[in-house]
Amino acid sequence: MKKAITLDVTQPLALLAACPAYNPSPLTTCQLDGRSILIKDETKRMGLGAFKALGGVYAVAKLIEARLGYPIAPQELLDAPCRAIASDMVFVCASAGNHGLAVATGARVFGARARIHLAQTVPEDFAIRLRDKGAEVVRSGNNYEASVNAAVSDCEATGAIHLADGSWPGYTEPPRLVMEGYTVIAEEMRRSFARNGNWPSHVYLQAGVGGLAAAIAHMIRSTWAEQPKIIVVEPVAAPCLRESAIAGRIVTVEGPTSTMGRLDCKTPSMLALNILMSCADEWVTVSDEQASEAVETARATGFLTTPSGAAGLSACLRQDAARPLIILSEGSVSDA
Repeated sequence: MKKAITLDVTQPLALLAACPAYNPSPLTTCQLDGRSILIKDETKRMGLGAFKALGGVYAVAKLIEARLGYPIAPQELLDAPCRAIASDMVFVCASAGNHGLAVATGARVFGARARIHLAQTVPEDFAIRLRDKGAEVVRSGNNYEASVNAAVSDCEATGAIHLADGSWPGYTEPPRLVMEGYTVIAEEMRRSFARNGNWPSHVYLQAGVGGLAAAIAHMIRSTWAEQPKIIVVEPVAAPCLRESAIAGRIVTVEGPTSTMGRLDCKTPSMLALNILMSCADEWVTVSDEQASEAVETARATGFLTTPSGAAGLSACLRQDAARPLIILSEGSVSDA
């Protein structure tokens, strides 16, 4: 029997309460294709332009606290004693872009260092933004999985702290913290729906390794007063969660490189898979062309995003849900 994962939204909310850059992201209703679609807009989240700002920064803070060995108030993380501890800590991860930005930002804010492994397929724009955050960037391998392996080897060789957003047997706590940070998105929406009563009938959650989708699905099933149908959306080129759910175990899929770069993950997170297998109602895929069409639909409505950010919208536009909710998970790189 799988051990139930614990995600406590009060922890990241406490940290964010001390952060001047934090505000709930917008939740709006737009008319698209003759329907009202609820849109949670993460494209400007905390100045980083993506939901991942919530996970990586929070996880860095909690891992610094763990190094201290005792709980501290969020404000104390910026004090000299904590920064002295953090100055000896190096956080390493693989990234398709946004997770690395969040880790690099967290390391910089709290006085630590970051080293981010990028596959050759990640646009140079992301590497530039990472360096601007003070991170060291290493190009590692031809795909995301190769960069993950490089990050693991890096930490084994140097003693750095591996802060991945995916999990596997024997490696769960850092990615659990990342997911715990993402629960804030679901709590922001829950509070809004509790006030106005406009609960969605369907929620479309795009997924790479699955951290965002799992965190929000977990919170929906645990805390929302009205329960929607939950649809997990993946690229046609990388349906690792769907195939793993069918098999009942982690499956690595094969496929071409997708233009949905942040979702182009061939192996799912173990923690995310376990949650989604019990929470999700449906698994769908969208093609690169369909995701690009959704980007243009979003742009016409005033939202600037990418194929990865618009994947949930793409799936939504192909179904006839009564009151759908989608998440625009990242802004356009050129506009970030």
